[in-house]
Amino acid sequence: MLRQALARLAMAVPTLFVLAALSFFLMHAAPGGPFDAERRLPPEIEARLNAQFHLDEPAWRQFGRYLGGLAQGDLGPSLQYEGRSVASLIGEGAPVSAAVGAAALMLALVGGVALGALAALRRDSLLDRGLMLAALVGLSLPAYVVAPLLVLVFALLLGWLPAGGWDGSVAALVLPAIALALPQLAAIARLTRSALGDVLAAPWIRTARAKGLPEHVVILRHALRPALLPVVAWLGPAAAALMTGSVVVEQVFGIPGIGRHFVQGALNRDYTLVLGVVLFYGALVIVFNFLVDLACGALDPRSRAA
Repeated sequence: MLRQALARLAMAVPTLFVLAALSFFLMHAAPGGPFDAERRLPPEIEARLNAQFHLDEPAWRQFGRYLGGLAQGDLGPSLQYEGRSVASLIGEGAPVSAAVGAAALMLALVGGVALGALAALRRDSLLDRGLMLAALVGLSLPAYVVAPLLVLVFALLLGWLPAGGWDGSVAALVLPAIALALPQLAAIARLTRSALGDVLAAPWIRTARAKGLPEHVVILRHALRPALLPVVAWLGPAAAALMTGSVVVEQVFGIPGIGRHFVQGALNRDYTLVLGVVLFYGALVIVFNFLVDLACGALDPRSRAA
């Protein structure tokens, strides 16, 4: 398993190269440019700006120049935020996005495992069916539907939580984290219910019960660990979904994270900002999958021999 994880990590550079190439040429193929606006600039000023940022060069040469800077750790300057580098913008937004994403991931993991285990222990009961129906609804509702509903209920009608903005407080974190976590919580609950139900029917569980072990010991010590393998394997895509899903949530709640920069950069044709955020997300996905591989190896000794 460790060899497989290291092999996947070694593919990070070519993967990021392909991601950068696709993003770069797709952005340049889109109509419009970074200096197009409702009121067009005088031709001589636009020409100077294009020359300053090398936008008057062929796309292949611009890409080569971008890769040269990237090899030195330079993501380039923002084309819309005057005097700001892409790295500084990502550095400002990353802690905010990380706080929201981490809170959502913890909520999804703890809530999903708890509800899934409860459903597995009451399999085919009314509680089980109700929880799985709620999980199906949670999977079906995207963040751009859940987020406004949460604002309407908990901010406007009840007045318990702020409707948006970011001051770093727990209150400002609650609604965005819930909006992000709900689909992943539902998915983890379904995975846990299915996996734990299969494990509870395994021969070694019957043996543990026959020895007279208390039920909570059987579940926590013998059943839960192997049942968590599918959940841990899901955490890589789930963490990536939480980071990319924050694009919508940050717009709805007015959170100054990376996702908001990504949306504004795409609207303004800020090529370097969009590319920087895409590469940052791509690197996060690779790291998350690497950590998931290591966690799966720790949970399942058989995979370490593979």
